[in-house]
Amino acid sequence: MTDVIPEPRLVTACGPGFLDLTPATGLVAGDGTERTEHWLRVTLGAATGLPFPAGRADGGVIRLAIDPAATGDLGEEGYRLEVAPTGVHLVGGGPAGLFWGAQTLRQLLGPDAFRRAPLPGRRWRLPLLRIQDSPRFRWRGLMLDVARYFMPKEGVLRQLDLMAAHKLNVFHFHLTDDQGWRLEIKRYPKLTEVGSWRARTKFGHRASPLWEEKPHGGFYTQDDIREIVAYAAERHIAVVPEIDLPGHSQAAIAAYPELGNSDVIDTASLTVWDNWGVCTNVLAPTDNTLRFYEGVFEEVLELFPSAFVHVGGDECAKDQWRRSPIAQARISELGLSDEDGLQSWFIRHFDAWLTARGRRLIGWDEILEGGLAPGAAVSSWRGYAGGITAARAGHDVVMCPEQQVYLNFREDGGPDEPVPIGYVRTLEDVYRFEPVPPQLTGDLARHVLGTQANVWTEVMEDQARVDYQTFPRLAAFAEVAWSALPAPTDRDFAGFERRMAAHYRRLDALGVAYRPPTGPWPWQRRPGVLGRPIEGAPPNV
Repeated sequence: MTDVIPEPRLVTACGPGFLDLTPATGLVAGDGTERTEHWLRVTLGAATGLPFPAGRADGGVIRLAIDPAATGDLGEEGYRLEVAPTGVHLVGGGPAGLFWGAQTLRQLLGPDAFRRAPLPGRRWRLPLLRIQDSPRFRWRGLMLDVARYFMPKEGVLRQLDLMAAHKLNVFHFHLTDDQGWRLEIKRYPKLTEVGSWRARTKFGHRASPLWEEKPHGGFYTQDDIREIVAYAAERHIAVVPEIDLPGHSQAAIAAYPELGNSDVIDTASLTVWDNWGVCTNVLAPTDNTLRFYEGVFEEVLELFPSAFVHVGGDECAKDQWRRSPIAQARISELGLSDEDGLQSWFIRHFDAWLTARGRRLIGWDEILEGGLAPGAAVSSWRGYAGGITAARAGHDVVMCPEQQVYLNFREDGGPDEPVPIGYVRTLEDVYRFEPVPPQLTGDLARHVLGTQANVWTEVMEDQARVDYQTFPRLAAFAEVAWSALPAPTDRDFAGFERRMAAHYRRLDALGVAYRPPTGPWPWQRRPGVLGRPIEGAPPNV
């Protein structure tokens, strides 16, 4: 009946006609609807050229309201949208629900409603219908890695707009790694003076012989971050920062060598890493390191109001700790059994530190090794197994298994696919992804906060490459995260493809350099750049 993505829960036709929007169509905003009113005026006003005068009803009216009594049916993020011959009535269970309803209204107006200026001769009309809609999951996330390749602030704001258009509400901001530190920390200025740039960059997979022989870098000032967080909040998106520890930390060690295991390597000679993969240079398990990162997190908490703070915790190489007398002494002092226990000690320390300040720690599923405090949550990336283990132990889980929702993996197995990485994961594969595995039922299923698509940028050197890898698969993912879909084998992928025909035109209007269904354009290819294709896939659990 509609080509809305994500698909609404309930759509009822109210007749064969249309409601035409004209310069006389008014916009009436009830209490608490100011954010959505502003967004509609700025966004739809720019695309349509219509003024949407306040309070007028002689040319029909768009009424915005928030009805707290409706939260029982809709929830805070649900909405009801009715288009009648006399106007539009949009009701949200809360401010977020009203905003998501406005996103649906924009889609119903057609692809040109996604432009930034009006085109001549356009007629703005809405089908007569009723929609009642609410999300399946409360965590509908996208992780963007800006540590490998820096994305300037304007690109991040654009990414937030694209998320909002797909009703995604958590932006996981991967800000630090071996290849770059992207967040200004005033207490430790060398983190950006030294750690935010590298002298050159591997081009393609780490086995590639190619290098880009020029410096790469960039970072966000604290005012940039405040702007990004405020921009996201206007769109009802929470920004969850990630500060990686104790692995993926060479950029920090290059800036402050005392953070590394200087008793076994010359940390003073380290630079920001210019290659990809799992780096062996990790943080030293010292009190100085703990105090340093507490200082980092104090500034992080001032900038990011999100309930969750991500600490990474993944892919921590243990070789330096095995050889380090300081690390071995710390293991003995703490009564730990091995180096895995030392990694758990790091995570537990910051779990307690964040909890004492009213925040919650979340980390990749390796943080389960050695046990977790009750309040910590887990991002399950190595298949479903970590999430199942975490839920059974009473922890909340965000499902983001690499086999299904790593969008840096290739969408097709053809020879023209640029820098092919990982498994082939088609649009249909993503559409048939199920975030809750059959092992989790009843109360255990309630530990699944939701799901997240991850975009790692080792082979995405600019915004166009991020677009290509992310879209159109993010549209399929958004429907999985929002809509009440049947079991994966029963999902109507053919119907989704029909709705995508209109959605591609929306993406065109937004300037998204998505992967066409027929394969990459010539300028989207990267001939001769080595990737890391993997045939087949390991078991999901």
